[in-house]
Parts: sequence; C-alpha cells; structure tokens
Amino acid sequence: MKTILFITAALAAMPAYAQIVKVDGSSTVYPITEAVAEEFQKSKKNAIKVTVGISGTGGGFKKFCRNEIDISDASRPILQKEMADCKAAGIEYYELPVAFDALTVVINPKNAFIKQLTVAEMKKMWEPGAQGKVTRWNQVNAAWPDAPMKLFGPGADSGTFDYFTEAVVGKSKSSRGDFTASEDDNVLVQGVSRDANALGYFGFAYYVENKDKLKAVPIVNEKGQAVTPSLEAVEQGIYTPLARPIFIYVNAKSFAKPEVKEFVQYYMTHGAKLSKEVKYVPLPASAYKTAWDHVLKNKKGTVFGGVAEVGVTIEELLRREAKL
Repeated sequence: MKTILFITAALAAMPAYAQIVKVDGSSTVYPITEAVAEEFQKSKKNAIKVTVGISGTGGGFKKFCRNEIDISDASRPILQKEMADCKAAGIEYYELPVAFDALTVVINPKNAFIKQLTVAEMKKMWEPGAQGKVTRWNQVNAAWPDAPMKLFGPGADSGTFDYFTEAVVGKSKSSRGDFTASEDDNVLVQGVSRDANALGYFGFAYYVENKDKLKAVPIVNEKGQAVTPSLEAVEQGIYTPLARPIFIYVNAKSFAKPEVKEFVQYYMTHGAKLSKEVKYVPLPASAYKTAWDHVLKNKKGTVFGGVAEVGVTIEELLRREAKL
C-alpha cells in the first residue's frame, strides 16, 4: 500500500504536460523560438510544454509537410517543392516573419590578411567550379598568402546555405561540396576557432555568442562600403546582401488548438523584445501586428511563391498577398 501511495505522490509531483507545441527547423531561428518558448512556458506555469528542435530549415519543412510538427522555424521562405509536399499532404499554413538576421562571415582571430570581402571574392571561394581547384588563399586574391583555405558552412538542409548561395553565387544551393558542412552552427564555430586558415558563415547570434574566438568580416555592399555585421547596420539597410528576414510557419490545423494559438500570439507579442535579447534585429511593432492580423484573417500561404529572394524588405513583404 505504501508503495502505491509513493508512486501516486511521485506522479502528482511531476509536471503534467497535457498540451505540447512541437517546433523544429532552422538553427538560425532556434535562439529566438527557444527564448520565446521559455518565457511562454513560465507564463503558463508549465501547463503547456513547447519542444524546439534543430534539423535545419529543409529538415523542419520535411517534418512540417509530414504533419509531425505544429510550427517550422525557417531562415528562408518555403520553396516550391515543399509547397507541393505540403499541398499533397493537405497541410495549409501561415507564414510569419519574426526578425531580421545578419548572416555573418567569420574568420579566425589570427587571420591578419582578410580586412573585408567582396561578393565577387566570396563567389570565387564558394561557387561549384571552385571545388578541388580554388584551395589556397592567394587563388582568391593575389595579395593574400599562399596558404591552405579551410571552409566551413551549413549543410544542404540549411536555409542559411540556401540564402548565402543565392546572395553570393546567384543560385540557391549552388555551391562547392568540398567544405566542412554541419547543420549545427556550434560545430562551425569550433572549426573556424581552431584553424588560422579557416572561414565560415552562419547567423549573427552565433557569432555574438562566440566573438571572443571569432572575427566577423566586413562585407562590401553594392555602394562599395565595407560594412561589419551589426543590428544597426541591418536596421539602416546597409548590410547587404547578407541581411535577411527569418520566419516561423504555422500549421493551420494546429492553430485551431488553443495551446498553439496562444504560443503564436505570445510570439507575435513578445518576439521583438526577445529577438533583440538574443541578438537579432526585431521587426517594427507594426510588422508583428500585421502578421498576426493576417493569421486572424486566415491569410494562408507564402508571399514568395516558392522562390528565394535576396534583399526584400519586411514592409514590402507585408504588403504582398499570401498564396498557397
């Protein structure tokens, strides 16, 4: 009898998560969603549990279109194939921009020769034709040393990979394959921090978290200005072409569940403050309000039509009409 009472008491002491909100996807969006999830769970006294995974933007959309998760974190818009997969599975969704990110190119602090990078130089390093051929720094720029070039970047399931290749090479997913790839940005941080000849790229928040062991490279914009990534540079629109909007996608059927609706509403209400806390650029207050209004008005789909775009402003996005 004592044993039964003990088990009953132990079960009563455990938090009962009757309601779970499942999120997965982009490692870039993860810090924001994780921060929102923590605050939301506290506000609900843990009556609702939010799980946040990192399988990359592409990996998240695969789960999303299989109806395995309620929300997909995405560091790029949904693509045509993913739209088709969701449509085939009867999944309808809302597309909500949540912040801006400054995609950051990093080098080892011991690197004294790279002062800035042009898009042309980055293309020379990363385009498919560079594979097995452009392997030393002086092949990119004759003024740089004859030393081995070690590249680190997100894997093919990453929205950051998609956006970077679109912005730098001119075509999404068009990249050399002979670099160290990982969906986990922390692996990339470690790789660059341990090799004086290394270069990599990932979301700004991961750079800020590790700036004691990495150096951010100023990127030359279309006006010829070499701009270091920062929240201010993104707000001023001068950190181009590597500033980009990031998103959450919400399954429309899941949204009918009170716990998911409450979480999304909390995200849109507190997303600006929490984005800034984890070193992303929050959207204007009006953007979160407009995005939430779109959901309440049942405006499903994407405003991108399944095509990646570089250099779109949030104001422009919110003026567009979403389509499935």
